[in-house]
Amino acid sequence: MKRLPPAKRQQLIGVLVGTLGLICAVYFLLIHPQNVKNANLAINIKSETAKLQEYQGTIKKMEASSNDLVVVSEQLNHAEADVASGDLYAWSIDTIRRFKTPYHVEIPNVGQPSLSDCDLFGDFPYKQISFSLTGTAYYHDLGRFVADFENKFTHCRVVNLSLVPVGEVTAGEKLNFKLDIVALVKPSN
Repeated sequence: MKRLPPAKRQQLIGVLVGTLGLICAVYFLLIHPQNVKNANLAINIKSETAKLQEYQGTIKKMEASSNDLVVVSEQLNHAEADVASGDLYAWSIDTIRRFKTPYHVEIPNVGQPSLSDCDLFGDFPYKQISFSLTGTAYYHDLGRFVADFENKFTHCRVVNLSLVPVGEVTAGEKLNFKLDIVALVKPSN
């Protein structure tokens, strides 16, 4: 630079300062704002990617939940297969008639069922019926009948069982019995 004449040196310094100023102006006016936008865009991409992953996780959970819903619905339909529905008196008679055939229990009278709200749980979607049975049986036969009935029909309960001997009290004699059955009723859609 010392070999250059002073005018040329001034021009060279002016060109260098102008070039440096132009480079700074391009950087601060064009490149830096674009870098800021790119950084904001990268942050937005990260947040949107996180949201997308959350949505995909929710969709996977929804698919699993819908599969679980199908399984639970099938289990509920299977459990409700023998729940009282339709004509409740016919259901009561038919259920007792079919169930008592292998047992040595005579049930000549099945009472008219009365429908009411279920008093086992609050806000329970099922109603309940209660009806009475009267008949005669030996003690052990009646015990097997009641136990097997409650085991087979898990939605039914035997309540208010009363036993009275038939005639004279002797071992092995038949008993008159009266019992009430409380059963759930399938809700209508």
